[in-house]
Amino acid sequence: MKQPLDMLIIGGGINGTGIALDAAGRGLSVALCEMHDLASATSSASSKLIHGGLRYLEQFEFRLVREALAERETLLQAAPHIIWPLRFRLPHQPHLRPAWMIRLGLWLYDHLARRDRLPGSHMLPLNGAGPLQPHLGQIFEYSDAWVDDARLVVLCAMAAQERGAHIWPRTRCTQARRKNGLWHIELIRENGSLSTVTARVLVNAAGPWVSHLFEEVLSSPPPARLRLVKGSHIVVPRLHDGGEAYILQNQDGRIIFVLPYEQDYSLIGTTDIDYTGDPDCVAPSYEEITYLCDVVNAHFTRQIEPNEVIHRFSGVRPLMADSRGQAQQASRDYKLLLSTDSHQTAPLLSVFGGKITTFRALAEDALNQLTAFLPPNDGPWTTHLVLPGGDFEDHASLAGSLKQEYPWLPHRLVQRYVRSYGTLCRQFLNRHAGITDLGEHFGAGLYAAEVDYLMDQEWAHTTDDVLWRRTKLGLHLTPEQQRQLDAYMQQALQHNG
Repeated sequence: MKQPLDMLIIGGGINGTGIALDAAGRGLSVALCEMHDLASATSSASSKLIHGGLRYLEQFEFRLVREALAERETLLQAAPHIIWPLRFRLPHQPHLRPAWMIRLGLWLYDHLARRDRLPGSHMLPLNGAGPLQPHLGQIFEYSDAWVDDARLVVLCAMAAQERGAHIWPRTRCTQARRKNGLWHIELIRENGSLSTVTARVLVNAAGPWVSHLFEEVLSSPPPARLRLVKGSHIVVPRLHDGGEAYILQNQDGRIIFVLPYEQDYSLIGTTDIDYTGDPDCVAPSYEEITYLCDVVNAHFTRQIEPNEVIHRFSGVRPLMADSRGQAQQASRDYKLLLSTDSHQTAPLLSVFGGKITTFRALAEDALNQLTAFLPPNDGPWTTHLVLPGGDFEDHASLAGSLKQEYPWLPHRLVQRYVRSYGTLCRQFLNRHAGITDLGEHFGAGLYAAEVDYLMDQEWAHTTDDVLWRRTKLGLHLTPEQQRQLDAYMQQALQHNG
C-alpha cells in the first residue's frame, strides 16, 4: 500500500463506507478501519427503511425530507436487490391529528421531490376484515421503501474495494496525531498486530463513538456535543398476511412501525429514548418491549405479549446535542465539522448525526468539503451508482433467470438469494449442478458455499456476521445448528491462517 493515503476513515457504518465509496470512485487512495464488523452497531439496528420521514414534516424539516425523498429514488435504482418499494398504512386517530393535517402532510410527501418509481398516497376505507381493530376509522396509504441495512453497508464497502479502497474490519484506531502536514494513525488489528498509516485527510465517522474518538484517540475535546438516542425493535410471529407495513401514532407522540419481516415475522419499532450508557452494551429493556407490545395491541386485533418476542435489538443514533425536546423529536439531519492544523493542512472531518437514507448525499457533501485538501479528482459521481449485485431489471426477471440456470434450486432459496445478493449469488452458485454441490447444510437453506463466499468476499468472521448482518437466518437456525456453523467457520479461519 502506497503512503501517504489521501484519506483514512474511522468507522465502518453506513456513513463511513459511503464516504469510502465516493472517495475511491473519485480516484483517491482510501482506507477504512472499523473496530468490529462492518455495520456492527447503529447501521444494522435501524428500522430498515429508506424514507423521507413523514413525521419530520410536523417539525418543519422540509429540506431534510426533500433530500431524503430524492435519495429514496436514487437508492431504489442503486440497489434493487436489497431496497424495494413498500406501501405503508396509517390509521387515523382523530384525537391525535386531524385528517386534514394528515392529507396535507401526505400531499407534501408526494410532491416535495421527484417521484418516478413509487405510487402516491390515497385514503382507504376500513372494511372490518383487516388486521386493525374496527374502531379505527380512516386509513391513509402512502409509499416508502424497505432496505436490508447491514447489507447496504457491506455492498458499499465491496464497491469501494472494487475501486481500490482498503477495507479493514476488526481494526481499532488507537492514536491519531498531526505531524508535518499529515495524519499519523496507529492501528491495532484483532490479532494484536500493530501498524502506522499516514494520510492527508482523516474522517471521523465513528457514529456513537464520534466524541469518544476525540477524547481517547485524538486527545482533544469534541467540537460538538452528541445526543445519543436509543431505538429498540422486537420481532414477533407475523401479525398480518398482507405485504404492506403499518405506521401507528401513539398518544405520547411517538411513531411505531409494524413491518413485514423475513416472510414469517413482523418487525416492530422503534422506541426513541435518550441513552447515556456504553453504545457497545445497548439492549432493549423490558419496559421498551412492553411499550411496543402495548402500542401494537391498541391497534391490531391480534394481541401480542412480551413472551412471544423471538428476537430483539437496539441501536444508538448519534444526533446533535442541540436538538431539544423529546428524543423522538430530535433532528435526524447531519452536520459535518471540519478542522485543520495551524498551517491549514491535515484536515479532520467529523460526522455528527445523519440517517441511513441520506448517506450518499452526506458522503458527497463530505468529499466536496474536502476537495481543497485532496489531489485533483473526478468529482461527484454516485448519482447513478449501481451497487454490487444490483445490475438487473427487477426481482421477478432475475428470479426467472436463476430458475432457468439452476433448476434444482428451491423456490424459497431463489427468492432469498435475489433479495440478499442479486446477481452476486452467481459467484457461489456457478459450477454447481445440484443442491448437494453447495456443501454442508447448516439449516434454513444456509449451505457451505454461501458461507465460504461470505467469508472470502464479504469479511464475515463469526456466526453473528453471517446470521444477523449478512443474512437474517439467526431467526431460523437452532442453537445446535449455530454451533455447527461456528465450528465450520473456525476451522476455515484456522485453515486460511
